[in-house]
Amino acid sequence: YSLPGTNGDYVQQTVTISNELHIADIHVHAGLCSSDTIFDYKHGYIATRLFSRRACFILKMEKGYIPELKEIGRLAYEKQMMNKMFSPKRLWVQYEPSDSIFGEIKEWLIFGKPIEKLCKGVPVYKVRKVEGSIRAGGCAKAGILGILGISVCGKISV
Repeated sequence: YSLPGTNGDYVQQTVTISNELHIADIHVHAGLCSSDTIFDYKHGYIATRLFSRRACFILKMEKGYIPELKEIGRLAYEKQMMNKMFSPKRLWVQYEPSDSIFGEIKEWLIFGKPIEKLCKGVPVYKVRKVEGSIRAGGCAKAGILGILGISVCGKISV
């Protein structure tokens, strides 16, 4: 699916779904705001690689706030055909900037091959879901624009 951006402009966004592998692969081509996101339902993780940050952010999926794989396909189709969604979901996640890992073999086995291919060679941060929005200017947007927006924010300690 190629999906329009949130302002009606066309940000090149590609959603590829593999029902056999239980994976949704999202590519957002938006200059400095480009990202790749993998929803790996088999292993239960979401990984986002933000090219502007040269880093990968991994979140453990929890039921209730992440759409099922079939729903992502349906919503992407509706977004492409109708060019408008009435209630896109938003997910705010936070990471500790000083707490990155370079994945070792055991982590890659837990996260799975698709996430390993996406994140290998860059710093990896485990993120946690936070309720509501985070009041920070340094958040980056990723996910599936207009369907499930993911805002990745660094934790700021004063």
